[in-house]
Amino acid sequence: MHKRLILLFCIFTNFALAQTTENWDLKENKDGVKIFTRDIENSKIKAIRVECQVQASLSQVVAALMDIRNSEEWLYHTAGNYMVKQVSPAELYYYSLIEMPWPVSNRDFIAHLKVTQDEATKAVTVDAPCLPNMVPVKPNIIRIANSKGKWVLYPVNKQEVKIIYTLHADPGGSIPAWLTNLFVTQGPSQSFKKFKVHIQKPVYKNAKLDYITD
Repeated sequence: MHKRLILLFCIFTNFALAQTTENWDLKENKDGVKIFTRDIENSKIKAIRVECQVQASLSQVVAALMDIRNSEEWLYHTAGNYMVKQVSPAELYYYSLIEMPWPVSNRDFIAHLKVTQDEATKAVTVDAPCLPNMVPVKPNIIRIANSKGKWVLYPVNKQEVKIIYTLHADPGGSIPAWLTNLFVTQGPSQSFKKFKVHIQKPVYKNAKLDYITD
């Protein structure tokens, strides 16, 4: 009976994941990282979806995501991050500066990260919307005021996690189409490639978080 329940759960999960990709267009499938895009109503900017699987525990992945001080080591074109406010170990606000190729102006944003875990499935969600006014606007830097990101981490087993990351952001200002496309595909591809290596550092590999059940 127990084995049947596990089988039914796996079938349902795979079906649900398949349903969520129906309206997404696969743009790249390389080095174990799939990148999808789709149109968003009333927006010129496409949403992105990234899927990959990593050899890590849930705590390992979450510990790396919440380590803002060192996140610029793997985030694409990130020039600097700093903590704005730590609400709890599972919730924080941080500032990030994105370095853009000349002559496009640099961007910045303030993100609100909040981690929750489903008690039944053990799936972890890291919501990451942006706030426009928590930090004063800086001269010559365009503030990203409209952005919604989300990480969903599905435990495959104790040492393997399936990651689904979605993002829709309006970068503001004027950005050439070639640069938009660069950030839609190359950005996520480079970031996730580095993230797979980054999470294997000893500081994350042995992580145990009180708010995460592995």
